[in-house]
Amino acid sequence: MQESINSNIVYKATLVASVGGLLFGYDTAVISGAIGFMKTYYHLSDVMTGWIASCALLGCIAGAMYSGKLSDAVGRKRVLMLSAVLFTISSVGTAIAQDLWIFVIFRIIGGMGIGIASMLSPMYISEMAPAAIRGRLISIFQLGIVTGILIIYFVNAYIAGIHNENWNISTGWRWMFGSGIIPSVIFVLLLLSVPESPRWLAGQRRNAEALEILRHINGTEKAKQELESINELLKDEMPFSFAEVKETQFKQPLIIGILLAVFSQITGINAIMYYAPEIFKSTGVGSDSAFMQTILVGIINLIFTFVAIRYVDHWGRKKLLLLGVSGMTICLFIVGFAFHTRQQGYLVLVAILGYIASFAMSLGPLTFVVIAEIFPAKARATAMSVATFFLWLSVFLVSQTFPILIGSVGNAGTFWMYMAIAVLTFIFVWKMIPETKGKTLEEIEKGWKKNRHG
Repeated sequence: MQESINSNIVYKATLVASVGGLLFGYDTAVISGAIGFMKTYYHLSDVMTGWIASCALLGCIAGAMYSGKLSDAVGRKRVLMLSAVLFTISSVGTAIAQDLWIFVIFRIIGGMGIGIASMLSPMYISEMAPAAIRGRLISIFQLGIVTGILIIYFVNAYIAGIHNENWNISTGWRWMFGSGIIPSVIFVLLLLSVPESPRWLAGQRRNAEALEILRHINGTEKAKQELESINELLKDEMPFSFAEVKETQFKQPLIIGILLAVFSQITGINAIMYYAPEIFKSTGVGSDSAFMQTILVGIINLIFTFVAIRYVDHWGRKKLLLLGVSGMTICLFIVGFAFHTRQQGYLVLVAILGYIASFAMSLGPLTFVVIAEIFPAKARATAMSVATFFLWLSVFLVSQTFPILIGSVGNAGTFWMYMAIAVLTFIFVWKMIPETKGKTLEEIEKGWKKNRHG
């Protein structure tokens, strides 16, 4: 009975935090269905198309940058609620905006919500989760992201099919953005039902509250041991400052976290997620078929995220990353080859689905798993903000440059460039990423301290 109660509390907190991931996926991918219609409506150039597709990412960068410090000050839960409110405001504003620049402002506001959720949801889960299943639980956040992407693909396809092309160009794309109001309000309501992070409470010297939450998760004896371990690391520590980054225990995980976040994006995932219908249209299929193929991308993304959830705590982070990045490299080569030899059609579809499957079981979820685990408690919120800031900066650069690259070096050259970056990613994972499977956050932190002294 006690085990059932423990599991229920942990999984409930994980699932609620993962709704932040659902909003993240929903709000970032909504542009994939709307951008083609907006391009016609506003007569956008390639550069302006890239800007409209990526403007929300400026908000993501700002949200990621400030959410760590803010969550240290007022708590993880309150800042997650702020992200839900920002999502709601953005959904309403983008749906009714009459001017393109007003639309951009509301997209940036929504981006701030995405930036907060992308940093804070996995950190909240990592601070709630028992070590033995932490990888699996943080991977559920990625499941939330891909579920949000899949849902909005269906919503976009449904809205696009209500009336004709002219209606989609004038009005349909507004409905796509406005549909985000529903999951945003659900997220606000669900957050009211979960506890604050026990590790944040301990950091605020609210030990009685922290112990009560840990007791529900781990049972009385283990809760006391865990709270002692948390407080041991917090003892006599001054607030974290960037001047301390030169110390190995902070510098090494920060470098790894930043590089992993950057590599996870510059291998091209968001170019495909944002522009999937346009990529498929370029192979010669019609608009309706392109939307259906895009839905297939979302389904594969969802299915293979379950592979990561199933095996991350069994095989470990490193093995899954190496396997997935290898698959991405091969598939990117095939996509480039198909465009180069004009053998497009289904070869491009199959290779892109293989790429998505490889990403979904590796870099997709495990980037968030690793950066939620490797940072010392003192620096966790700030360091995760920095790593997530670089993640969103990379997303911005990829989505901004993709239409320009396609227009200049062509489809084949663009995908081969992403392939070369995937090879570098494989080398980085092989040489630099530590295995954190089965270790508590406190044990991981002690490992960095041993490196410093050793």
